[in-house]
Amino acid sequence: MLNGDVAALLNRQINKELYSAYLYLDFANYYTECGLDGFANWYRVQAQEERDHALLFIQYLHNNGEKVVFEAVEKPAQSFTSARGPLAAGWEHEQYVTGLIHAIYACAYEAKDFRTMQFLDWFIKEQGEEEASADTLLKKMELFGSDAKGLYLLDNELGTRVYTAPSLTL
Repeated sequence: MLNGDVAALLNRQINKELYSAYLYLDFANYYTECGLDGFANWYRVQAQEERDHALLFIQYLHNNGEKVVFEAVEKPAQSFTSARGPLAAGWEHEQYVTGLIHAIYACAYEAKDFRTMQFLDWFIKEQGEEEASADTLLKKMELFGSDAKGLYLLDNELGTRVYTAPSLTL
């Protein structure tokens, strides 16, 4: 059995991952309404990744004999007035999620829960990639987004993203 504090944080993370998926679907809807289908695609794929992260936490809790507790998923409250807005919010959100993962790891470390620490290693690496992707996308928007041709090319680039399921085995 897992340490009670670690299990509670893992359960909380399920909700945070589902919120992330919900948030990114909201971003995708915003971009669809703006006619930026490539940006919308990028965030739909991002939402799929976040949903799968939640499923990995669920499976880990089940594998360790823990009860999974679902809480209400908060409604995204942001509204945007520019194509840059969701990208900046996404980058900030990824930094927030990284902090949550680090907090779970610190709790597991304190509890000497080495199995959970090993499980979280994949998420720590993943969050580094998520932050880098969000930062790169924001920088590309700042460099090219004010130019119609640049925005068109960036939108086309983002439209090519396809979903790939995580390779973490539990």
